[in-house]
Amino acid sequence: MITDLGKIPGAISDVDSNMPPLSPNSLRVLEKRYLKRNRAGEIIETPEEMFRRVAGAVASAESLYNAGADNSAVAEEFYKMMVRLEFLPNSPTLFNAGTEAGQLSSCFVLPIPDSVEETFEAVKQTALIQKSGGGIGINVSRIRPRGAAVGEHLNTAGGPVALIHVFAGAADYIRQGGVRRGCNSVIMSVDHPDIMEFIKAKNDPEVLTNFYNSILITDDFMDRVRSGADYPLIDPNSGKTTGRLSARGVFERIIDQAWHTGDPGLVFADRINRDNPTPLLGRLETITGCGEQALLPHESCNLGSINLVRMLKDEGNGLEVDFDQLARIVPLAIRFLDNVIDVNKFPVPAIEAATKRTRKIGLGVMGFADMLVMLGIPYNSTRAIAVAEEIMEFIGNHAREASHRLGLERGSYPAWQGSTHQTKGISMRNASCTTIAPTGTLSIIAGVSSGIEPNFAAVFVRNILDGENLLEINPQFERIGRERGFFKQELLETLVSCNHLHNRDEVPEDVRRIFVTAHQVSPEWHVRIQAAFQRHTDNAVSKTVNFPHSATREDIARVFMSAFEQGLKGITVYRDESRELQPLCTSQTGLELIGKLFRDQTT
Repeated sequence: MITDLGKIPGAISDVDSNMPPLSPNSLRVLEKRYLKRNRAGEIIETPEEMFRRVAGAVASAESLYNAGADNSAVAEEFYKMMVRLEFLPNSPTLFNAGTEAGQLSSCFVLPIPDSVEETFEAVKQTALIQKSGGGIGINVSRIRPRGAAVGEHLNTAGGPVALIHVFAGAADYIRQGGVRRGCNSVIMSVDHPDIMEFIKAKNDPEVLTNFYNSILITDDFMDRVRSGADYPLIDPNSGKTTGRLSARGVFERIIDQAWHTGDPGLVFADRINRDNPTPLLGRLETITGCGEQALLPHESCNLGSINLVRMLKDEGNGLEVDFDQLARIVPLAIRFLDNVIDVNKFPVPAIEAATKRTRKIGLGVMGFADMLVMLGIPYNSTRAIAVAEEIMEFIGNHAREASHRLGLERGSYPAWQGSTHQTKGISMRNASCTTIAPTGTLSIIAGVSSGIEPNFAAVFVRNILDGENLLEINPQFERIGRERGFFKQELLETLVSCNHLHNRDEVPEDVRRIFVTAHQVSPEWHVRIQAAFQRHTDNAVSKTVNFPHSATREDIARVFMSAFEQGLKGITVYRDESRELQPLCTSQTGLELIGKLFRDQTT
């Protein structure tokens, strides 16, 4: 048992805990979504107090394993890690830790059996999860097809696509944690008889806006796509073959729909299950809201991300990755995430039981693109891939080692017997340790690029906060621009309107070379970067391959096939302006915000 703080792997007691300056957008997001309010709606805590609240609540788990634990000392270490923006947990932990709500997980998977009673029990659980701040993932592949018989009544089944709208309505009605809409996913197996209806389920941009649709794809299906063969459709209720379709034809329909709307994405079932740590508990067939986590029925997962911008050092020869700092933060973050499981207030007992059976956690990263800029490395380069491999391999190894040590200290996860870890003779506290999540608002708080995505643009408008528009100017671009004298109003107005940084001669060539934005990154490089992280990540990697509006269906087909061939667990694409409202955009609105910014600076 650990009784002394100095023995805690990752302890950073000697590090100053002062919080870095927060951007106006960071403060706006914290005020709008995260900081506690009284019954009158007035904010009653500061960002530092929020981190104190979270750290104290999560550190209280220490006493469960050691009656003499110094919880306050552990809380101080957790606090320093968060207040210095070196690591942030998922949003529900920031919302709810130390509050009456107390639900700290971000993502849940619910089973959807082919039964009215069980299905609407899942709808009820969806409402409870959404209310507590979580998002859901469901798989509707077990629902009998539309028009199938129900008992003695012929042609009466509504089918899985109709059922999705029921779940979407429940999720949309209840704002997550009272402050945000649900991040949810729905998946269907490619061999379901209603697959063609599912593919076009989001053809209307006004429907299912709070769900991401994906198709569960097998290796066999992809082989048939390449060979041009047919494949069978299987009725999940009877197990009988109800028809056959051209695999290539279905693949082309998926591509066409993704070109139109960005949905559906692909989830590669066999690739995921080759990494399933507990195969005796069943196959992994459902993913969470943004595709980063495959879970068993009723499992939940709590996520957290290391801010790579804070993992750099300068010892006189320019910036480089501070692996000593990473080695301190990773085990502390793993301990934090494992503690979250024990202090969590789960929405239903079945979720608590399933979660504690495997104790899955997901440590990832954010700020990767900004870190590359600071290192002088273009995102679309072999050097970037090498850095991605080196960093994620280091994090993955240290995360698993930290979980191994926690397993020795606290005991392995209950489903360890029969797991791949038991086969290898390795004690592990957590069945899985690493995940690359999208980090949406967390990256705004930290003031860095999201997850492992390239920077969307040097200057853009973010559509969040119930329609409120936030002007985002990349801090690295602003820093370099001010240092070298090209940070001017005219330039920003041009960039927010067209995002063509690479064509602006007033920006030095070396800056244009390293400040690569999303639409300059070819689809090939998007996939290669994602694959580099995936090779060293236990779970999946959330990433979107951004296409310009001019992209063709053939471009998307190449990405889908490349994602499969490079071993990704899933792939999502988005063609610019294929949806009327998108969360990130360059726009006329930005001109007004830039004008206000420069007026404010001169007054």
